[in-house]
Amino acid sequence: MIKKQTILLGFFVLTFSLGCGRQDKSQSVFSSLKLEWELVTNFENSGEQFEAAFIFNNESQESLQNSGWKLFFNMAPRTIVGVADETLATITHINGDWYVLSPKEDFELKPGEQMRIIYKGVDGVIKESDAPMGLYFVTYDEKGEENEIIEVKEFSVKPFLTREQLLRGPEDHESPASPEKWYEENEGLSLLAKEELQTIIPTPVSLKKEGGLITLDDSWAIHFAEGLENEANQLKEKLENLFGLSIETRKGEREEKVVYLQQSPVRVEGKTEEAYELTVNEKEIHIKGTDAPGVFYGVHSLLALVEPEVYLKAGASVTLPRVQVRDVPRFGFRSLHLDVARNFQEKETVLRLLDLMAHYKLNHFLFYISEDEGWRLEIEGLPELTEIGAKRGHMSGMDATGLHPAYGSGPHPYAEGSHGSGYYTREDFIEILEYAKDRHITIIPELNFPAHARAVIKAMEARYERLMSDGDEAAANEFRLIDPEDESVYLSAQSFKDNVVSVARPSTYDFYDKVVSEISKMYEEAGLMLRKFHAGGDEVPEGSWTASPMAAELLSTLPDIDDPKNLQAYFFEKLLKRLEKYDLEIHVWEEMALLKREQGDYVPNPAFVGKNVIPYIWNNMFDYPDLGYQLANQGYEVVLCNVSNFYFDLAYNNDPKEPGLYWAGFVNTKNAWTFAPFDWFKTTFKTSMGREIDQVKEYADMERIKPGAMKNIIGVEAQLWSETIKGRDMVEYYTLPKLMGFAESAWAKERGWENISDFDRRISDIEKGWNKFANTVAQREFPKIGTWNGGYSYRIAPPGVKMAEGKVHANVNLPGLQIRYSLDGSLPDEKSPLYSAPLDHQEGIVFRVFDDLGNSSRAVDLER
Repeated sequence: MIKKQTILLGFFVLTFSLGCGRQDKSQSVFSSLKLEWELVTNFENSGEQFEAAFIFNNESQESLQNSGWKLFFNMAPRTIVGVADETLATITHINGDWYVLSPKEDFELKPGEQMRIIYKGVDGVIKESDAPMGLYFVTYDEKGEENEIIEVKEFSVKPFLTREQLLRGPEDHESPASPEKWYEENEGLSLLAKEELQTIIPTPVSLKKEGGLITLDDSWAIHFAEGLENEANQLKEKLENLFGLSIETRKGEREEKVVYLQQSPVRVEGKTEEAYELTVNEKEIHIKGTDAPGVFYGVHSLLALVEPEVYLKAGASVTLPRVQVRDVPRFGFRSLHLDVARNFQEKETVLRLLDLMAHYKLNHFLFYISEDEGWRLEIEGLPELTEIGAKRGHMSGMDATGLHPAYGSGPHPYAEGSHGSGYYTREDFIEILEYAKDRHITIIPELNFPAHARAVIKAMEARYERLMSDGDEAAANEFRLIDPEDESVYLSAQSFKDNVVSVARPSTYDFYDKVVSEISKMYEEAGLMLRKFHAGGDEVPEGSWTASPMAAELLSTLPDIDDPKNLQAYFFEKLLKRLEKYDLEIHVWEEMALLKREQGDYVPNPAFVGKNVIPYIWNNMFDYPDLGYQLANQGYEVVLCNVSNFYFDLAYNNDPKEPGLYWAGFVNTKNAWTFAPFDWFKTTFKTSMGREIDQVKEYADMERIKPGAMKNIIGVEAQLWSETIKGRDMVEYYTLPKLMGFAESAWAKERGWENISDFDRRISDIEKGWNKFANTVAQREFPKIGTWNGGYSYRIAPPGVKMAEGKVHANVNLPGLQIRYSLDGSLPDEKSPLYSAPLDHQEGIVFRVFDDLGNSSRAVDLER
């Protein structure tokens, strides 16, 4: 995601351009303000609070007075406790991650002066990506009416350097981020020779090397059997785009010097679906699959065999090892989720991601198109969904009909460099569907109800107001989503106060039906049938519907429901009946399959077992770490999305310059690779605060998966939520190389260490396997994905660095990467000296990691 170094630096400097408008006297003071933000400590009030400061520097020739303006900004949602001196200013949470700083009576900033507004909040802040962003001033006239919007010209975040800034508080068991820490984490790795590397990721069931290489050139042809023209064209296109080969492709028979694609029954380890066999020798390349997807995965295994030198040397011959491969996936459901609602991602980004998924043999894509912060798909007959729900900009308040800024999107919709506004047209979506179909990827759209629905609520309120003004009350109410008299008070997980639909309104179900119907039509236009749909259902905040007259009236007719929270189960049951006509498999987040008991805890709801309902399990760490096994044992088919392994939006580590979230800890490539689906307690090593878990003691009373229920774990999914992700390069940076580790957990057969009970022996086997995988990523995968589709923006980790006995030592987290250094404090480049042995310590040594293509990490020195 990062245009390697540059985008990270640009992201964290957080410099915003000045808004347009006339440069009059009233504006000049704002355009000459220099703002800074400083995290002071996360250890305030015995570690329960953080302390931070806005620093105003007035570089204009006039004073900034105590009225007529406010400063708006976004910040990772935190409860604000208060400002140290409220005679200077107050900071108020408006909604979501939107806040406002308002001056008070004692505020006056004269020319050349500086003022610190110190405030406190709840929950530690350890990332520069948590800092305020998207700052802008709004000026007001004497009547309090909004006058001008002025974007902040200069804003910076002071570096996080001290222990009190680097840790979340005294309960944080992680050690502070440092090059020394990374060195220690990398010490167990060792460089492997080329012949010791894994040949294909994900690992096939069986791969036999027969010695020697063959050369694939234009003298070869591609022949395909009936029904495999798409797979043949996919291979032809890759060979042409990547290597410049021009190979004849036609329907034909198996011959010498032909890549022959054949559909015929293949059975591997008792399974046939998606199974394939691949033979490569000097006479032929033969790919046989039970079905077209199997043939397709054989094609990608063939492409994975290409030696890395082919990508590194211009004009190199396309060489492949002579092999026999037999393969079948461990799980039939292998999925990646992408949130395009919180921050919009362009169509090109989605297509690139689908192509990457296909190569690593993933076959489902959860397309998260609706959220509080945005709706991203054109729906015929509901123009407000995109006119209102797809754009963010400054609003007069949370009750205004529109979406306020979020995640630094700024005050102006569709501003350059902003990711808050945007949507896919019907044509865009159909193109995405067709692109995925060609790669045997099923796209699952998600409309998340009853919570996470603010964007559609605002859009349908705009529709309501428009039609009421036209005098058409019946049409206005047709798709309205709220009880206008609802006075329920709640705060969602992302700090929204107004993001839950009314489950008592028939029009709520009408709206859902309308959207599903229109999406179904798009699938039909793409030559597909909509068969899987995700209904969301997570994080309905406590307090929802508690002061809704419509909900109260409904509850009076439902004597079996004694808690408004369980109206969620009522909603889902009614929605299922409404959607029966579409013959859909309904996927949901785990909460939709739960009931709240009188004592306040949650238990599986058996009502939806056997009704084509598939819960997705993310929680393997908090109140119910065995919830997935509970649901599977009750008969639900489930998808595992374990937060400690597969949440790609969680930061790689606790380095403040490493973007991402950390509410459940940190997730790196090794976490995604180290996963035991039928005993995930073995691969859950730390709490969210970094405390090491005693797996035997702490998980002793957890429910385990029953042998007969193992079949109910149908697959796995990785999640990419986009709160901190701005644009294509960041999508790819967060995804790669984590996706490779996930693909191994999704496709490859059970690893031997998954069944080792002894902790030390299990860890030893894990470390040995991980060393091989890490070497393969650096030496084989990076040259490939750094070339495919013009190159993906994968993460290259900074080096580990330590000083010992007067020497400076450095290492990498993926053996096979190179370390280069400078001695004068300058930024190392590809021509800098190559690190090969410890250096004599001196000031000014700077290290940087490079791959064989010249892509690089951030620079590191011991004095940072």
